[in-house]
Amino acid sequence: MSAKKGGDDRKVVADNRKARFNYEIEQVFEAGIELKGTEVKSLREGRSNIAESYAAERGGQLWLYNAYIPEYLQANRFNHETRRPRRLLMHRREIGKLASAVQKDGKTLIPLRLYFNEQGRAKLELALARGKKLHDKRETEKKRDWDREKGRLLKTAG
Repeated sequence: MSAKKGGDDRKVVADNRKARFNYEIEQVFEAGIELKGTEVKSLREGRSNIAESYAAERGGQLWLYNAYIPEYLQANRFNHETRRPRRLLMHRREIGKLASAVQKDGKTLIPLRLYFNEQGRAKLELALARGKKLHDKRETEKKRDWDREKGRLLKTAG
């Protein structure tokens, strides 16, 4: 559960594509996520959404708020709530470090990706990030457009 490790054996379930545009990512962590059985089955169908979600520390534990995992249709009355808070599993020292960074430095905990690892366990890629200002977003967009244009020019010239 330390800093992100590279690996291609992941089945990505949900991706927060706007996070890198809206936030300046400083550090990425991997956290386990505590789920109910119907949530796991619903995640395997791959229709979840973490775009509006965030993580926060409460009572010495990390919680994921506002993540949408749809109901599992075959579960009928044993189903889960779609947007309930879900506990994130990390080492206590890491939780303390993240909580202090959020409280002191004004940073945010943003989920980047929800996936199943090689062992079939649900994991969340969590980023310690700082929100970008409007001019920073414009600068990022200009840089991306210039890189795209530069690629086109090099492709036609070479």
